[in-house]
Amino acid sequence: MTSYLHHISACNTHDLTGFRPFRVAEDRVGWVRHALADHLARFGDVFDVRPDMVSLRETLDTFESRSEAMARVLDALVADGTIQRLRREAYPVVTAWGAEPLLKIDRSAVAFFGIRSFGLHVNGFVRRPDGLHLWIGKRATDRRIAPGKLDNLVAGGQPYGLSLDENLVKEAEEEAGLSAGLARRAVPVGAVSYLMETEAGLKPDTLFVYDLEVAEDFKPRNTDGEVEEFMLWPLDQVAARVRESDDFKFNVNLVIIDFLVRHGYLKPEQPDYLDLVMGLRRPL
Repeated sequence: MTSYLHHISACNTHDLTGFRPFRVAEDRVGWVRHALADHLARFGDVFDVRPDMVSLRETLDTFESRSEAMARVLDALVADGTIQRLRREAYPVVTAWGAEPLLKIDRSAVAFFGIRSFGLHVNGFVRRPDGLHLWIGKRATDRRIAPGKLDNLVAGGQPYGLSLDENLVKEAEEEAGLSAGLARRAVPVGAVSYLMETEAGLKPDTLFVYDLEVAEDFKPRNTDGEVEEFMLWPLDQVAARVRESDDFKFNVNLVIIDFLVRHGYLKPEQPDYLDLVMGLRRPL
C-alpha cells in the first residue's frame, strides 16, 4: 500500500553502521561503505584508511591536488569494475551549501563516497478555471536512472562551476526548451532534502525547488533526449498518482508532495500532515 508518507520513508531509508565517515582535512564530507573503504586502502598515497574512517592524505592540501588524486583513483575504479563508468561532469565537494569546494569529483562517484549533492526541480503549472494543472514529463526508457518514470517539468543536478541561476537556465533549455527569460521567471520556493541508501552508496541530497506558472498555450519541448513526452495533468490526477503508485522518479515524489502542501491541496487536518511537512527536510 503506497501513500504520501511512503515516499518520504523510501527516500530516507539507510543504515549508517554499514559506512565509515569520509573526511577531508578536519571535515566529514561523506560516507564510504566498509567494503569500498578496504578497497581504497591500496591507494595509500591518496587515502588514510582506518577501521573508523577514511580520509584524504594531509599532503593533499589544495583543491587541485585533491581533485587530481581523486580523478586518478576513479579511473582505476572504473578500470577494475568498481564503478561502471564516469559521467564526465564534476560535482563540488563541500561541507555546506555555499562553502568553498574542497575538491571536485565525477558525478558517477558521488554516491560511492556519500558526498552531499545538490540539484534543482521546477514545478511547471497552469492555472485554469477548474484548478491547477502540472506539467509532467515521462523519462526516456534508455535513461540510466529511473527509465520510463514520471518527472518534473525540469530537474537536474548542480555541477561544479555553475551558479544555481546558470544551471536553472541550462537545464530548462535542455529538458523543456524554455528560453532564458522564461526560466528566470521560476520562483524559488524552498528546498527538500533526504538521505537515501542506494546500491552505489549513500545519497545525502538537497533539491532546490522552483514554481513556474506558464500560459495555457505553453508547450514544453525536450532537446537532450532525457524526456520521452510531456503531459499536462490536473492536480487531482497528479496527487492520486503519487499517493497510489511508484510511477514517479523517487525524489520527484517529494517535490510534488511539497507542492501539494504549499498550494493547500494537503491540509493540516490530514493525520500525517506534520510527518509529511517535517519529513521533507531531513538534516544531513
